[in-house]
Amino acid sequence: MPELPEVEVSRLGISPHLEGQVIHSIIVRKRQLRWAIPEEVHQAEGLVITAIRRRAKYLLLDTHKGSIVLHLGMSGKLCVVDSNTVVKKHDHLDIVMTNGLCLRFNDARRFGSCLWQGVQDPELKLLTSLGPEPLTDDFDGNRLFELSRVKSVAVKKFIMDNKVVVGVGNIYANEALFMAGIDPRKPANKVTKKRYLQLADIIKQVLASAIQQGGTTLKDFVQADGQPGYFAQQLLVYGRDGEKCEACMSPIKSIMIGQRNTFYCDACQR
Repeated sequence: MPELPEVEVSRLGISPHLEGQVIHSIIVRKRQLRWAIPEEVHQAEGLVITAIRRRAKYLLLDTHKGSIVLHLGMSGKLCVVDSNTVVKKHDHLDIVMTNGLCLRFNDARRFGSCLWQGVQDPELKLLTSLGPEPLTDDFDGNRLFELSRVKSVAVKKFIMDNKVVVGVGNIYANEALFMAGIDPRKPANKVTKKRYLQLADIIKQVLASAIQQGGTTLKDFVQADGQPGYFAQQLLVYGRDGEKCEACMSPIKSIMIGQRNTFYCDACQR
């Protein structure tokens, strides 16, 4: 599943090509994604894309009437292509510009979504309950500590709760907890304030580093085959079950927490 850094890199990749452009038409080939694409998205036709924003893992294409809200789901990909580029399997949605460019959404598993947020409409429920962005001052260790006092769930599950902070997905939760030396199984309310202050800073560092690393692939968002170049991660524990910990040479272990694969070093993480 694309995580926050991949979504942010997607935003950075498509924005220079689409911001300030007029939407000519919206072509829906498969209306039923995670939710049915509403007819209201066609209200954006003829309007200028004034900005492209990210909220958690959602991308919002803003116009003066409202925003097209995109989510990549489990397997979704966005790319900018010429509007006459041959349509491939799983190309479910085209947002075509008057200049001939097209934002194409490909989603093999169809867990992604395309919704409409009108400027006069109540905010979509999927956006109302979101916590702060992790790379802003609204998120810090004090918030983690205060919210955790009544939480007995595993700390990994706690920091992946979008009501606590958005965008700390499975990969980066594993990596941040390893770097902070915190056992992912530890109850959230048993982690000290000092350790949460450190963890919040590490979460920011891990996500910012991943976004920076992904920035080297931005040129790939417009190319002949229309495939965005998502970036390879340099991961310390995620996906390394049985391999040696780079810090202590103990074997990396894997368990399930909240139905998600969790990787950790029981020698380094307490």
